Amino acid sequence: MKTAAVSRLAWIALLPLAAFAGVREDYARQWPLTLSNADAGAYRVVLDRDVYAQLQSPALKDLVVVNAEGAAVSASLFDAEQPLAQSIPAVEVPWFPLPTGKALAGDIASISEIAADGSLRRVVMTGAGAAAAASSDYLIDTSRLRQPVRALQVSWQAGQGPFDRAYRVAASDDLKAWRTVQEEGHLVDLQNNGARILEDRIELDGVQARYLRLQPLQKDQPALALTGVRAGFAAAAAPDWQWEEISGKRVVEKDGIAAFVYEIKGRFPFERADVVLPGNSSNEWMLKSRDHEDAPWRAVAAPWMAFQLQGGSSRSAPQPLQGLDRDHYWQLTSKSAADGAAPLLRLGYRPEVLVFLAQGQPPYAVLAGSARAARAEAPLSQLVDALRAQRGQDWRPASATLGQGESLAGAATALTPAPVERDWKAWLLWALLVGGALVVAGFAFSLLKKPKQAQ
Repeated sequence: MKTAAVSRLAWIALLPLAAFAGVREDYARQWPLTLSNADAGAYRVVLDRDVYAQLQSPALKDLVVVNAEGAAVSASLFDAEQPLAQSIPAVEVPWFPLPTGKALAGDIASISEIAADGSLRRVVMTGAGAAAAASSDYLIDTSRLRQPVRALQVSWQAGQGPFDRAYRVAASDDLKAWRTVQEEGHLVDLQNNGARILEDRIELDGVQARYLRLQPLQKDQPALALTGVRAGFAAAAAPDWQWEEISGKRVVEKDGIAAFVYEIKGRFPFERADVVLPGNSSNEWMLKSRDHEDAPWRAVAAPWMAFQLQGGSSRSAPQPLQGLDRDHYWQLTSKSAADGAAPLLRLGYRPEVLVFLAQGQPPYAVLAGSARAARAEAPLSQLVDALRAQRGQDWRPASATLGQGESLAGAATALTPAPVERDWKAWLLWALLVGGALVVAGFAFSLLKKPKQAQ
């Protein structure tokens, strides 16, 4: 059923490929893509400053990915906070209690049922008896994970009494040869006078293996009844803030208020603002923006006090904007007179991620900058969810990197809106209708003017 769902979504995602072909002449610039994995099927590319500077559409509709034939492939844009822009911190993994006795000293593969993809279906407990249920030795299936495991987070049944258990962690790719990856890790649950010490993680040093084994160092301790195991990965790094520094000019607006005005090309996802002045300074600023010169200004940040001391060694923090803003024009005003040189306006953003499917033949390229073309949206978020359910929750599209930007042959016309096409068929129909109406009116008028025949 999962495969069928993925297939249905894949067919829906193929629609943009049929709807667009040979779109390069409608875009101003392109960036060839280098794929990290030729067989991944889906890829994610982080946008950079050059791409943003070329974009024209406020919704970034003039941003597409094309294949070698120049046909647009299915693609969707994700912001820096969405899961596809980050790694998943931890996922549930299957685990199995191992039987006690001689079986543990031998080949675990001989008592395991393994699927074709290497994942474990079950561990056969026959012959282990009641001792198997009380085992503190566990086999953990990490065969579907594609990131190194940096921690095992273990949960257990409540009411097992206070304990401090030491475990060794071993790793294997065939259930026969094992290597130690953690000599000693502790699971702790202690309570005293209402206070509790809980340690449910065993740290690892980035282990990439199909199987992990949790072995108690003290065999005589009562078994610990587990309820779940989660594999932890490296923490997702916060996206780096990128900054555009814009020079402005002093103007007097129509209402007589002096202000500093700034203009920026492109469509950046600005979320923060900062003001830089030479030397020591302190002032309260108001920031507004608009997308067209004849549009009214709108406030985009709360008034804030910006200061700078000792040549910039001590300064105020950037001010968050009220929402993501891609406007072209910005205005700074202050309570004090807007005299002297315009301060430097710094606007901060976090790069977004473009996810696309590998449809058609490589190489692939990102195209940006058009006043006459638009990207067709595809249901990639649903497709990615289905793929994660099928391939494992830590799966995500492989990375693709932007190459050197290149101008396209259609750059001269790509940024000029397409002329409005007149529907000549509709005009012809109206002409025929009006002409027919005139003929009927003329015929009726001639009948009215004709003298009546004598009786």
